[in-house]
Amino acid sequence: MRLARWRDIMEKPAGDDPFAPFAQAGMFDIGLPGGDAALDSYAAIARAEQAIVAATGELGLATAFAGRQLIARFFIGQFASAAQRSDLLPRIAAGRCWAAVAISEPGAGAHPKHLQTTAQRRGDEIVLNGRKAWITNGPVADIFLVLTITSTEDGRKRYGLFAVPRDTAGLTMTPMPSLDVLKPASHCELSLDNCTVPASAQIGDMKDAYPAMALPFRDIEDTLGSASMAGFLTWLVRAAATHTELNDDHALRLGRLAGLVALAGDTSRAAVAALDDGTPPVPARLIGVRALAAGIVDDLRAHLAVARADERVSRALAAYDVLANVAREPRKQRQISLGQSLWSEPQE
Repeated sequence: MRLARWRDIMEKPAGDDPFAPFAQAGMFDIGLPGGDAALDSYAAIARAEQAIVAATGELGLATAFAGRQLIARFFIGQFASAAQRSDLLPRIAAGRCWAAVAISEPGAGAHPKHLQTTAQRRGDEIVLNGRKAWITNGPVADIFLVLTITSTEDGRKRYGLFAVPRDTAGLTMTPMPSLDVLKPASHCELSLDNCTVPASAQIGDMKDAYPAMALPFRDIEDTLGSASMAGFLTWLVRAAATHTELNDDHALRLGRLAGLVALAGDTSRAAVAALDDGTPPVPARLIGVRALAAGIVDDLRAHLAVARADERVSRALAAYDVLANVAREPRKQRQISLGQSLWSEPQE
């Protein structure tokens, strides 16, 4: 229903706000707990994300939407207090509030050994100092969920996550240069200079938020990203067909690629379903989706070079190239680990 309304709205002349159609179609409650039970899942976010890309070819639009919903579901829906959830989730679902997570730092990435932003308790308040970078949806965010060092024990940093409103004194948001091919997805940097929030702004009460939140979020984000890849492949194969002469040879090639796209979609759905079921993740699924995507894109890129793809297709392929290189090293290590596991498996 919501996706159908969104498609109808998208067919009308667009306004200045690329996210307004989502709000008008009621899509900002997708994936959020406490609302429609049928939409209370990671799978619901993935279905919407995949449908957005399949309909538009806009990876940036789908990434911005899915990131918004995922942050609300994971950090707030899973770890926030009852009071925090009752305050934030209805506003997020109504489109009146955006939350963005701030983990990475300039020159340090997201590695826990290199992060420097701190949070010090002073009575009933928390004082934050430091810098954050590459905050997805940061330029449009109303609340920043900031990961900070709260203590150091035996040389090991312990982390906490704090909700910091955009208008907090001492907080400076600086938009980062945006890649045109990923618009309307955007990023920013944050500077926190003695930013003071109440102690009740902490999200979660665990001893260390990094292993509890930051590490699993990276894998969940990657898993949801497979849905946008599947949607993109669907759109790309259809776009390729419009640039292809009708004959049996081309139909044979497109049919093969359409079959591989369907396989990628099924694999992505299985990976996302595991998030909702709580079953152990299967790294081979994400590796397989990425490998299928790379092969399909390479095949179509060679074909479209001859077919003279239009500017829209070229822009979409450029966006794919950017996203394919995000978190490339962790994905490489995952693939190496999978390969190494084959040497240790018993031979039958």
